[in-house]
Amino acid sequence: MEFRIADTFVDSLARLTGDEQKAAKNAAFDLQMNPAHPGLKFHKLEKAYDKNLWSIRVNDGIRIIVHKTAGSFMLCYVDHHNPAYAWAERRRLLTHPKTGAAQFVEVQERIEEVVIPVYVHEERPAPPKRKPLSGRTSNELLNYGVPEEWTERLLAADDDQLLALSEHLPAEAAEAVLELATGGTPVVPTPVVVADPFDHPDAQRRFRVVTNVEELQSALDFPWEKWIVYLHPDQRQFVERTFNGPARVTGSAGTGKTVVALHRAAFLVRSNPEARILLTTFSDTLAAALRTKLQRLISSEPRLGERIDVEALDTAVQRIYASQGGTAVIAGDAETRSLLEAATKAVGDHKFSNSFIWAEWSQIVDAWQLTTWEAYRDVPRLGRKSRLAEPQRATLWKIFSAVLEQLTSAKKTTQAGIYSSLIASLAAGGTCPYQHIVVDEAQDISVMALRYLAAAAGATPNGLFFAGDSGQRIFQLPFSWKAQGVEVRGRSKNLRVNYRTSHQIRGHADRLLDAEVTDVDGNVETRKGTVSVFNGPDPLILVAVDQAQESSFVELWVKDRLNAGYALHELGVFVRSDAQISRVTETLERAGFAYRVLDRKVTTVSSHVSVATMHLAKGLEFRGVVVMACDDEIIPLQERLQEVGDDADLKFTYETERHLLYVACTRARDELLVTAVAPESEFLVDIQRK
Repeated sequence: MEFRIADTFVDSLARLTGDEQKAAKNAAFDLQMNPAHPGLKFHKLEKAYDKNLWSIRVNDGIRIIVHKTAGSFMLCYVDHHNPAYAWAERRRLLTHPKTGAAQFVEVQERIEEVVIPVYVHEERPAPPKRKPLSGRTSNELLNYGVPEEWTERLLAADDDQLLALSEHLPAEAAEAVLELATGGTPVVPTPVVVADPFDHPDAQRRFRVVTNVEELQSALDFPWEKWIVYLHPDQRQFVERTFNGPARVTGSAGTGKTVVALHRAAFLVRSNPEARILLTTFSDTLAAALRTKLQRLISSEPRLGERIDVEALDTAVQRIYASQGGTAVIAGDAETRSLLEAATKAVGDHKFSNSFIWAEWSQIVDAWQLTTWEAYRDVPRLGRKSRLAEPQRATLWKIFSAVLEQLTSAKKTTQAGIYSSLIASLAAGGTCPYQHIVVDEAQDISVMALRYLAAAAGATPNGLFFAGDSGQRIFQLPFSWKAQGVEVRGRSKNLRVNYRTSHQIRGHADRLLDAEVTDVDGNVETRKGTVSVFNGPDPLILVAVDQAQESSFVELWVKDRLNAGYALHELGVFVRSDAQISRVTETLERAGFAYRVLDRKVTTVSSHVSVATMHLAKGLEFRGVVVMACDDEIIPLQERLQEVGDDADLKFTYETERHLLYVACTRARDELLVTAVAPESEFLVDIQRK
């Protein structure tokens, strides 16, 4: 007897309360273990179009909809009695006539006229709306997997109607329709001939065979993390490709880059029984999140985890350095700043500020491991735009060389120095313990880290795999990857389907960034044509007269979300820096909401509202997000602007401040509130512009 679980069941399970979910899971386990269990009480749905749909009893109020044949069971949907029956009466399981994929199709005559959601509105009378698919044909839509009975309705729909209708379509059809509507040209799927429609790649996104209790447990315990079970065919192709050199996947927030990185690591370890894999990123926080997700992904194959190390890259490299006999101690930023300030005073007779000297050290001298006067004199400015005459550089080098001498005499180095030592070791015949390295959030990787990766695994087939988004770069100046030995041209893919963030939130957040970003090597990352696969309310942007009113806005919004069925752990609040954390905590304390301020060792909280700075937002996601304290002089942060020692560096500073706000806003799946005390940040004007 084959046992399947549909993504519609996973989605509906997530909307139940905790106790209801527990009861539904128990019923699902009973069905898998013993379909004849007397407590299930199968009931045939006489009003359903699909005569294979049955209900089973969970308790007095909850029913699971099951597709039942002589040789299979499939969990389809779960809800309270009446909504569950209504869902079943509007669905039938069909095989698409063009693609051959199994689909749940909504029966149009059982659907009330699609009403445009209340959050889509016009502020003033508007001219007739365009019909974005009016130049297309029914046959063309069929090629993309659109069910036959929906083609005419889609062709006649205007923009707003199309967004509403897309929610009734199978995933591959909705994605293609939205891409066509936004001016894109989806790739027509290559016909796949399969004996079983459930084996079609599109069907495998929706339905999965679960062979044991452990697999079912994983699918039911983490209902939002459907990437564990369902991988887009387009993503799967890139995950499973063989590359003769470094490869990279890009895309805006929510398009599944981390999903691809995780599956790539799992694919490599399965395909190479003797290999060790490093799955890494730039911070311990993100590494902890990756480790948790990987454990869920391979929960039914725990032995695979023995050959995958998940660590922040700096941490992994320090461990490798120590294992190879490295003895130097790392000097932290505070210690190095102190040495620079002392050397600056000793040299004297110059007008360079401490902030300029620190930036020159961290972004040029240390970042590129410049150890001689000649190297510093001749280095291109590489992101530092100020022109420095040779006498000015000579003065600065007196400061930097003094610090380098002190570090050497104290047998200390920097993190970049650790990378440099390991690169030299590899050049002398040393080895790296990993045959394959997968890097998430690669946009924030440092120069020397990239050089090390290139030396360690860059020449190995499938040796390096990167996932990242230039629009989320918040720590590193841009630089040429190609010049460091990493060429990804021809082995790069841009993801354009957003699974995490609603159309409305994504659209507003994207206004903070350029539509296209071209890196130093000429590779283009684009947000054009990116589509979200679900709708939601527009972000709410509220500007208060004072902090008391802002606090009231946030308190009321959180209460409304809880009344709507959200759990505390489904809510996150972000602010620009530690200085604004108290504005959040005082609000939550006054309202009586439990909260937890996240630090670099905490990534998830089960029963509290999560509170964090924008820098710690990476890797997190919540159903509802508040971005608070977006005041003028807080974002962009005035203190940071004042520290810029180079007028041209303002562009980079403004960009990273925009990126921070973008990262914070795109942590939201369904609902977003952005608040400020007047005067508000100039960036809020950009978010609201049409």
